[in-house]
Amino acid sequence: MASPSLPVQEIPREHTHRVILQGVSWQTYQALLTEMGDNRSSRLAYDRGVLEITMPSDRHETNTKLLERMIEALTEELDLPIKGFRSTTLNREDLQRGAEPDSCYYIQNVERIQGRTVDLNIDPAPDLVIEVDITSPSSRRLVIYKQLGVSEVWRYVGQRVEIYQLHSESYNLCENSPTFTFVSVEIINQFLQQAETQDDTTFIRAWRKWIREKVREKEV
Repeated sequence: MASPSLPVQEIPREHTHRVILQGVSWQTYQALLTEMGDNRSSRLAYDRGVLEITMPSDRHETNTKLLERMIEALTEELDLPIKGFRSTTLNREDLQRGAEPDSCYYIQNVERIQGRTVDLNIDPAPDLVIEVDITSPSSRRLVIYKQLGVSEVWRYVGQRVEIYQLHSESYNLCENSPTFTFVSVEIINQFLQQAETQDDTTFIRAWRKWIREKVREKEV
C-alpha cells in the first residue's frame, strides 16, 4: 500500500501555520513521518487519531534558538552533562501519541540515553522541552508531553516564557525552573526583552555573565 502524500505548497515564513487532520491512524502517521523525512521544517504531533502539522515562521525559529542558547549556556556554566535534540520525534505506540518539540534536552537522565538511539518504549522522556507559540497554541502538544512523561516544559507564548513542571500527572506553572532552580521566569523574560534590541553575541555574553554572578553568590 502506497504511503499517503501531502500537498506541497509554499508557506509564507512570516507566519506560523497549523493544519489539524482528524481520523488519522497510527500507521498513516508513521507512514507520513517516513515519507516526509528528517530534512523538513514542518513538525508533527499525533494524539489518538488527531494529527497536527505545524509549519514554523522565521520569528518562531529565532525565539527557539534564543531559548536553546540560554539553556546550553546554563549547562556549560554549571558544568552539567546534556544531550540536546532539535525537533526529534518522540513516539509511544502504546499510548497512540507522538510529537516533535521545537527542541528538547536530556539533563538529569543523560547517562541513560548516551551512545544509542532514544526509544521511549524503554527510555525516559526528555527532561526539558522547548515549545514556542507565535500565532498558534501548543496546548495539544502539552497534553502529549504529559502522557509521555516530560518533566519540564519552557513554553514561549504571548512574548513571554512560561515554565511547567509535571506533578501528579498534570502540569503546574512554576516561578523557577525545576532544573535550574535559581533561574526564574521573570529573569528569563527580562533577558528575552533585552534580546529584542541586541545582537545574539551581546545577548549571550550578558546571560553568561549573569549566570556566573549567581554561581559566585551561591558559593559565598
